[in-house]
Amino acid sequence: MRVSGVKAIAVELDVKLGGNSTRQDVDIARSAKNVLEWTTYLPKDAIKVTVDGGWVTLTGEVSWDYQRVSAVSAVRYQLGVKGIYDEINIKPNVAAPVVKADIEAALKRRAQNDAKEISVSVHGSDVTLTGKVHSWSERELATNTAWGTPGVRKVTDNIVLTY
Repeated sequence: MRVSGVKAIAVELDVKLGGNSTRQDVDIARSAKNVLEWTTYLPKDAIKVTVDGGWVTLTGEVSWDYQRVSAVSAVRYQLGVKGIYDEINIKPNVAAPVVKADIEAALKRRAQNDAKEISVSVHGSDVTLTGKVHSWSERELATNTAWGTPGVRKVTDNIVLTY
């Protein structure tokens, strides 16, 4: 993503575990449940775990995106996990106009050059970002700013990178 002119990346990765790395689904599920219980910033019993053929599905509701990301990261590196289906929802807890105003204010503070070229639209707890930026870091900044706003459940990034 940091190479000039790159506009898309395709990742085709097949995970094959060998030797002592294979585990039964029940063992993976128990391990994932334990690691989530030890993750202190996750609400108790907020995330449910199911495992099928080494693929872990996480479901439930959290208040913040960092909690969702942390849950996925905590489970991802457990022995025997081949992949993760992230079906964790972020429950909204604030009004759309407040979310829009918070994101726009944060963009003006942090992305001074490109903030005026980024448009924010909010529908319920879903945010859509459109406009133009001049670097991947500005695009990532705008997306992270949206995710860091309380009540945001989904961010659609339609920002175009221009060189």
